[in-house]
Amino acid sequence: MFDENSTIRDILNAPEFKGYADKILPWDEISRNPPETQIKNIGSILPWLSEIRMNDVLKGLNYLKTHRTFYNFYPDGDDRQKHTGLFFFKGKPDAPFAVICPGGGFVYVGSLHGGFPIALDLSKKGYNAFVLKYRGGSANWAVEDLANALTYIFEHHKKLEVSTENYSVWGDSAGARMAAYIGTYGAKAFGGADLPKPAMVVVNYTGHSDYTPETVPVFMAVGEYDGIADPRGMQRQSERLNKMGVETDFHLYPNVGHGFGLGTGTNAEGWTDKAVQFWKKVVK
Repeated sequence: MFDENSTIRDILNAPEFKGYADKILPWDEISRNPPETQIKNIGSILPWLSEIRMNDVLKGLNYLKTHRTFYNFYPDGDDRQKHTGLFFFKGKPDAPFAVICPGGGFVYVGSLHGGFPIALDLSKKGYNAFVLKYRGGSANWAVEDLANALTYIFEHHKKLEVSTENYSVWGDSAGARMAAYIGTYGAKAFGGADLPKPAMVVVNYTGHSDYTPETVPVFMAVGEYDGIADPRGMQRQSERLNKMGVETDFHLYPNVGHGFGLGTGTNAEGWTDKAVQFWKKVVK
């Protein structure tokens, strides 16, 4: 099992991750993931994120090492497959699923902090959770990858043992924009199949504003000291959504900055419980 002194090299060399170890790491450019970086110092390669908790990172990594649940959603021979994939944290058979889109400014994918720990938390609650590794470099590419990942899950839901009813899409920062686009326009608008929209989306700490009355219910959370996503701006967006008739649940957490992940040890801790309560509410 990985521990605090394990390194990126250990992740890359783990036989359990053969064929996709590099997709666990944030940067597509391998040089941006220095091999001797230890898990206890993983925040050094996750810029803009805060409240990174080593134990949360380790729990997510060790789940993946034990369960080995990774899926390519693009066909073999498609160049997009080189930088994409789905990590699956299994919940109860045939329970609804969530797809989690970690942030990273569309230049890297912060799954170690904003993806795997949240997926593990949801799976312990009984939900099936997928963490999306998408291509960096373009918001359009990223949302295209999300649309195709959703299509894959729908097409293989029996094999995966997940329900396609009342699914949700979760994102933070850049990933929140991705979730919001799907919640407003649907997967087909971005190259996916003609799927139903999610029951709700989670859009944490983002300046996204492209919402319409057709947007599905939205859960929002942001830290008071977020220097990237303006908390007041997010609150105004939640008020605007409510005026449009879109059900919204907004949470502002004191003394918390940008990219708080699970929020362990901060005022944001437990936000996933509130998001799940909102999910249950809108489904009813």
